[in-house]
Amino acid sequence: MNPPFPSASHALALARDVLQIEAAAVQALSERLDEDFVRAVRTILDCHGRVIVSGMGKSGHIARKIAATLSSTGTPAYFVHPGEASHGDLGMITADDVFIALSYSGESSELQTIIPVIKRQGAKLISLTGNPRSSLALAADVHLDGAIAKEACPMGLAPTASTTAALALGDALAVVLLDAKGFGKEDFARSHPGGSLGRRLLTHVRDIMHTGAQIPAVHETASLADAVLEMSRKGLGMTAIVDDQRRVLGIYTDGDLRRTLEKQPDFKSTPIASVMSRQPHSIRPDDLAVAAVELMERHNISQMLVVEDGTLVGALNMHDLLKAKVI
Repeated sequence: MNPPFPSASHALALARDVLQIEAAAVQALSERLDEDFVRAVRTILDCHGRVIVSGMGKSGHIARKIAATLSSTGTPAYFVHPGEASHGDLGMITADDVFIALSYSGESSELQTIIPVIKRQGAKLISLTGNPRSSLALAADVHLDGAIAKEACPMGLAPTASTTAALALGDALAVVLLDAKGFGKEDFARSHPGGSLGRRLLTHVRDIMHTGAQIPAVHETASLADAVLEMSRKGLGMTAIVDDQRRVLGIYTDGDLRRTLEKQPDFKSTPIASVMSRQPHSIRPDDLAVAAVELMERHNISQMLVVEDGTLVGALNMHDLLKAKVI
């Protein structure tokens, strides 16, 4: 039989209590930050190898997240399970590395087993515990104090506020290191090429533009009928108008066609040069695709010519940008 569902008021009160306890733990951590945190940052910045993060149980889950955050923000790091480390994985650790050990009690037997070996290898040790007098804290080159007033668990047993505090302290380390290294959006994008930011910052116009025979273009002497036929063949909702050297003279779009139809033109006799839009908006092939999005939105257009040194080299429309997931 399922246990009775708590009343809404009780559930909300307990949830708010948990959040308040964990928020207070992080706030207290902020107020306790001191020179030890700065020493930890310096130790990692001086590291010529990798940062290894380790912990058992819930601390291990937090250690994995800290390693992942460090790696994605410019500080190469990886997680090593302390149990596996004593069975061969210690071979991953060198004298050039920094080892960050997480244990709220500071007495994790699995970590205590491998710490002497790590120290003997010459790697720097940073500990993050809730007890500055613990074995792990005393063995460390730098100790970070992650102590909390109490866990959010009503029994005071399940790691809750303590793991939140440790996670927040790891984030603080990552962000300060990010800032110290001058790690920017472009760097972040390179380590997240599959994400939306990566696509926005790494995709250039030349990566998605139509080229060669796919570019809709007619000569300046073409008729309106020739231009409409070219627009229909290429399917981009526009055509460029160019001279003999393929220098761009103008553009003719679906919108221009609708406006032209109101005047009931003779398609065969009307020269495209008389109805085209002159000085069209364009973009360079080496510009970021996101810049094309910004231009299209700012000028309320759906198509754009790609021009280099005045010469037509490509074309794209909003659908191309959507397909590339730049938008």
